[in-house]
Amino acid sequence: MLTDKFGRHINYLRLAVVDRCNLRCTYCMPEKGLNWIKQDELMTDEEMLRICSVFTDMGVDKIRITGGEPFVRKNSIELIQKISKLNGLSDLSITTNGLLTEQYIPQLKKYGIQSVNLSLDTLDSDRFFKITRRNSFNKVMKTLDRLLEHDIKVKINTVVMEGQNIEDIIPLVLLTKDLPVDVRFIEEMPFNGSNTEVSLQWNFARIYQHIKEHFPEIQKSEDPKGSTSNNYKIPGFLGGIGIIAAYTRSFCGDCNRIRITPSGILRTCLYEQGGVNLKNEIRAGKTDKELKDIIISTIHKKPKDGWEAEKLNLSSSHIHQSMATIGG
Repeated sequence: MLTDKFGRHINYLRLAVVDRCNLRCTYCMPEKGLNWIKQDELMTDEEMLRICSVFTDMGVDKIRITGGEPFVRKNSIELIQKISKLNGLSDLSITTNGLLTEQYIPQLKKYGIQSVNLSLDTLDSDRFFKITRRNSFNKVMKTLDRLLEHDIKVKINTVVMEGQNIEDIIPLVLLTKDLPVDVRFIEEMPFNGSNTEVSLQWNFARIYQHIKEHFPEIQKSEDPKGSTSNNYKIPGFLGGIGIIAAYTRSFCGDCNRIRITPSGILRTCLYEQGGVNLKNEIRAGKTDKELKDIIISTIHKKPKDGWEAEKLNLSSSHIHQSMATIGG
């Protein structure tokens, strides 16, 4: 069992399999993209599988495959299949933007994928283009339909942004009336690959108040242990609603997750920089026992919360990292 110095049981690994993405969302990266990680600096499938195996052997029983967009990576579906067979793994899930996902849905179902987080910031095709800089709205909606057809649980992730998609909050809430989906509204974070700051006019409290004004009957639901979202239910609606205080960071107290970036860096908090590079340790010939000792030592240094992690960042750069490079 992995435990940090605050007694938090770490059982959830987010594995970013690639930094590339086929969208250019304004809150994630510049319009022209990023300086992508070189091929030889990315982890191989074998290295990713070994890292996952080491973690499941240490008590991690939940893995989420992320990116960038994971299906941009060549043969990602084969990697998912291999990870799904690891001993001790009880929950394998994926975060995707839905553009390349539809073709793999039958295989995802076969490999035991229990849920898919689908990024969708608007239900309007014109606003979708303005936010993502790509004309792919219909592909995402088709993926949503197909996931539901295959009885795969869907959580829709929506980043709330002043002047861009506020008018979508209520239509997205209404989506949960007749569909068994959870829509999670997320505070905008400063991981946009530029020096643009986040004003956060729409924080947790304002998002909740806006929804409550339209649905005064909204009720609080029980939050699972380790949940990043505060969850709610509107009586009579099939789906649910969540609000994630990703910037104000009020959920860190029982954080149970760690992250591996596409280049192999183990990060114990989304807001920290640096971290040990497990890929390099593997290529240096470290045994599984040595990898486990490195992991235990790193997790012991996991900060109390995102605010502490941010204070520990000593970089003088004013350029924010992109969410695509850290598997957010």
